[in-house]
Amino acid sequence: MDHNPYAAPQAETELPQHASGRPAGFWIRAGASVINSILIIAVTMPLIFMIYGKEYFDSTAFVEGPLDLLISYILPAIAVVVFWIYRSATPGKMLVGVKIIDAETGEKCSKGQLVLRYIGYYVAVIPLFIGIIWVAFDNRKQGWHDKIAKTLVVYGKD
Repeated sequence: MDHNPYAAPQAETELPQHASGRPAGFWIRAGASVINSILIIAVTMPLIFMIYGKEYFDSTAFVEGPLDLLISYILPAIAVVVFWIYRSATPGKMLVGVKIIDAETGEKCSKGQLVLRYIGYYVAVIPLFIGIIWVAFDNRKQGWHDKIAKTLVVYGKD
């Protein structure tokens, strides 16, 4: 078929040549995020309660102390990135049958890409979660964090 110079521009919707699966949309990814959040809370809240007691839940402080920072923020971030590196998915993504791939090659992502993807979450959520909601409207189903790190979330298992 000949290229028509007068045709409307088409957004890139195809997966990389070697990729399998189709892009995972907003709702399946939101479901995976809820699963991950429940798992993180199930692990962190008992630890926080044992260390700080019930007064922790009455506090208005963003961080109660160094152990709170470690348990509530640092360790979950490390766990997420480690799951991405070794499984290409978090437990929530694994349960719903999606994984993260390199958007250009369709292969496993590099460690640097995955760290950048995690940092990209902050860029995506700070302006009223617009960068996360973007997944629902993007042709390739990429959030801002995916675009920053050049990743895709697709259906399929390793």
